[in-house]
Amino acid sequence: MRTAQSMAGSIMSETDRWAGITRPYDHTEVERLRGSLRIQYTLAERGARRLWDLLHTETYVNALGALTGSQAVQMVRAGLKAIYLSGWQVAADANTAGQTYPDQSLYPADSVPTVVRRINRALQRADQIECAEGPTGRDWFVPIVADAEAGFGGPLNAFELMKGMIEAGAAGVHFEDQLASEKKCGHLGGKVLVPTGQFIRTLVAARLAADVMDVPTLVIARTDADSAKLLTSDVDPRDHPFIASPERTPEGFYRLRCGIESAIARAVAYAPYADVLWCETSTPDLDEAKAFAEGVHREFPDKLLAYNCSPSFNWRRFLEPSRIETFQRELGVMGYRFQFVTLAGFHALNYGMFDLAREYRERGMAAYSELQEREVAAEAVGYTATRHQREVGTGYFDRVTDVIAGGAASTKALEDSTEAAQF
Repeated sequence: MRTAQSMAGSIMSETDRWAGITRPYDHTEVERLRGSLRIQYTLAERGARRLWDLLHTETYVNALGALTGSQAVQMVRAGLKAIYLSGWQVAADANTAGQTYPDQSLYPADSVPTVVRRINRALQRADQIECAEGPTGRDWFVPIVADAEAGFGGPLNAFELMKGMIEAGAAGVHFEDQLASEKKCGHLGGKVLVPTGQFIRTLVAARLAADVMDVPTLVIARTDADSAKLLTSDVDPRDHPFIASPERTPEGFYRLRCGIESAIARAVAYAPYADVLWCETSTPDLDEAKAFAEGVHREFPDKLLAYNCSPSFNWRRFLEPSRIETFQRELGVMGYRFQFVTLAGFHALNYGMFDLAREYRERGMAAYSELQEREVAAEAVGYTATRHQREVGTGYFDRVTDVIAGGAASTKALEDSTEAAQF
């Protein structure tokens, strides 16, 4: 086994970036897989470096799950420093099959990279618009952390999926230790884990893909062992303490004793191969979060942690409002540096549209006018989408038109628009 330090000079010069990371391959093997033409992946590399810096300089980085490019733009405009892209949301309403799916890896494997690319293009357009109007100094290209599910197959599938994520511009990618063909949302039943060693091969495949593409993408290892009750095989001795019975299910799976100890054992095994560890939990439980953090940090004191502040939790059922207010700060103290609401885009989109439609049904344009007034009021704190023509780049392309025409264009779109006259 070769550690990352032996490869740091050629893959990345910052030796502290690779401290504690193990690679079971060397630089020569990576070079053989790179090909003769070196391609630069600017968005992915810049995002990965920025995410790494944020996770080491901020108490914690909080993000919301974006469903569309426009949602991502609003998140950055509002001041968030990272974007999360959930496979659940992609399954529900943003996959390349054009279907509505539950979170069971039913959608095509290129779907999340496609949405990563869409988000980056939306951020690029926002940056172009702002620069054309006069630079503000805002950094639009925030890092995107994307969901690779259980890899959509074996290590080769994970290798190819990681490459697709990097090509699209993802800064960090997470994989989970479920069986890909039986994958479920972490808050559903019926989850089946693969052996610990099998998932380590998935993590190695993801790291190898990033090294081949010469990008320091963050590899995030998620374990579902806190609540998963099934295991494909007893081949790995590390899993034996948590197998409940030698009897098999009708599908041939072993039954597991799930819980936080099982999750800690797996996270400790994954730690040398991952930059960040994530334990999927069933409730917003700070005591459980502390137990997991302490269990990991006994073996790996500096390992970064992630936490899913899930909308699947009924937050008010478990916590008082004052505790909800401080919840993320308390997690940050424990070492959970990346915290996110996976399905924020889905819930904001659906509730916002339902609320408007219900009011519109009863009150017609009065309801829509009130939405417009709320938008105008929000301009005082940085909102700009009231002027929707400008928001999508009409003014930017007017400038393109003017440059092409040598400053004498008569077909510019915004000059005589209702937007310019009324807003």
